[in-house]
Amino acid sequence: MPIPHRLIVSAGLAAFFGWGTADGATAPNGAILASGFIYEKAPFPSCHASTLTDTPAGLVAAWFGGTEEKHPDVGIWVSRLEADGWTHPVEVANGVQSDALRYPTWNPVLFQVPDGESILFFKVGPSPSNWWGERIVSRDHGRTWSKSERLPSGMLGPIKNKPILLDSGTLLCGSSTEDAGWIVHMELTGDFGKTWTRSGPLNQRQEFGAIQPTLLSYPGGRIQALCRSRQDVVVQVWSKDNGKSWGPMERTDLPNPNAGLDGVTLRDGRQLLVYNHTRRGRSPLNVAVSTNGTAWTPALVLESDRGEYSYPAVIQAGDGKVHVSYTWKRERIRHVVIDPSRLP
Repeated sequence: MPIPHRLIVSAGLAAFFGWGTADGATAPNGAILASGFIYEKAPFPSCHASTLTDTPAGLVAAWFGGTEEKHPDVGIWVSRLEADGWTHPVEVANGVQSDALRYPTWNPVLFQVPDGESILFFKVGPSPSNWWGERIVSRDHGRTWSKSERLPSGMLGPIKNKPILLDSGTLLCGSSTEDAGWIVHMELTGDFGKTWTRSGPLNQRQEFGAIQPTLLSYPGGRIQALCRSRQDVVVQVWSKDNGKSWGPMERTDLPNPNAGLDGVTLRDGRQLLVYNHTRRGRSPLNVAVSTNGTAWTPALVLESDRGEYSYPAVIQAGDGKVHVSYTWKRERIRHVVIDPSRLP
């Protein structure tokens, strides 16, 4: 896949390693191949909660944008990576209910069906405590999108992070609710969003307040869900049977400032996690790798300046490169390309 960004390194990363930020700079181990903004100007002042997917025609990104989070004018915007760069953002979904009522939209999640359509899940409603799930689909790799379809009652779809496709053909979606405490659950669909089943709660709110799981796969049907929490740490829960049942939720050794994170299982079997390695604020933004999901090795610092660098999304594309997108000061979405073979 072409990388049309100028090869640059963020000021935060440069400061961390002690080099200048001139165009053409590279990470010491060459792991960062490119870094740049998906857009420079847009019809909205604020953005958040990006998501990525790899289609047969290239990368597609989405996020929510508008006046500010929770404002009724917040819609879902999409951009596609073409040979000469990212396309201008286009609004593909919003929360218009009638001429007199419009709700904000939230947390888009993209998923590419193998040899099929692109699906964009998102939420609509006045707040996370009473939103609902919807989806749209694209049959031309993100160029055009269907009308919005509301998910069945009680189903939210993947709440922030991408689902994983099990060998059975079932799409396993990490989800959560915020209306009666922060509670994690799983939602499953065997037909990519038409019919659904839902698990019971994976945590007790008296012990952990957790939301927004990211799912990592291991041999033998083991799945790890790493979650944002109110307890200043990343929390985890494990399944040994492809998500049919789950063990107890427990702390990890990774800090969490009550901020979203995302991970991906690499083709070489390693796990890669993008998260804020701090208990306060949303900087720095870090990359860590692991072979077992328990011991994590620091790999990169994507941002370390003051400000908000948050809500990452991460995928591994067909060419093996890792792509990360994240919120940059609520003003723009940054896209970083990483060569995972060069990570420690």
